Amino acid sequence: MKKSLYLFLALFTIFSASFAQLKPIKYNDGTQVLNGFCIQPKLKSQQKPGVLILPAWMGIDKLSKDTAENLSKLGYYAFVADIYGEGNYPKNYAEAGKNASYYKNNYSEYQKRISLALKQLILSGANPDNVVIIGYCFGGTGVLEAARSNMNIKGVVSFHGGLGRDAKRNIEPITAKVLVCHGADDPFESSAEVASFQQEMKDAKADWQMIYYANAVHSFTNPESGNDISKGAAYNEKAAKRSWNHLLLFLNEVLKK
Repeated sequence: MKKSLYLFLALFTIFSASFAQLKPIKYNDGTQVLNGFCIQPKLKSQQKPGVLILPAWMGIDKLSKDTAENLSKLGYYAFVADIYGEGNYPKNYAEAGKNASYYKNNYSEYQKRISLALKQLILSGANPDNVVIIGYCFGGTGVLEAARSNMNIKGVVSFHGGLGRDAKRNIEPITAKVLVCHGADDPFESSAEVASFQQEMKDAKADWQMIYYANAVHSFTNPESGNDISKGAAYNEKAAKRSWNHLLLFLNEVLKK
């Protein structure tokens, strides 16, 4: 009996160790300390595909970490970016709104923080020429900034992200493929902003697609958003599953494995 138990424990230890785990990573923007998370795939390929994850406005959360872990199981290197940095993590929605607004208005600084996180993904082992960036809410806004700045990426995926952009900014050609997963009833994105974004994609000659999910409002991928759609932000299980499947189709199309 004891031998069987010892054998079970030994096998369990080996089996558990075979699964990749999230690893905290400290990196810097000048004197500002940033704290991200990386994870390597259990089964590695020669193409070493990588996915950079930009969290929502409260910063690194369970959704962004869970996404990284799930992607690692599918053979992707993943890195969760820290945009705000130590000493700047919001304690409530008011602080989160203030922080997010700063980076939206100072988009070049947002792009820089994304670029620094992208370097960490590559340092973790991902192929620098085989990367996609995905993001949620505020992070969804960030992936569009990554596309607009033409970082060396294959594509971007925005989940219920902000689409707005200063009309005075020049529109440059966008080379990365773009997927926008959007709640059909999202009250935070006006029809005018949606139309402006779509026109921008056309003017930028981007390879883009935008998928609407019925009965979905803002933050539809996050179970921690609750179920009260009257608040404008709520989880929608069907939309969450469908958008995840659309993400996987997109990754299979644009990344080599």
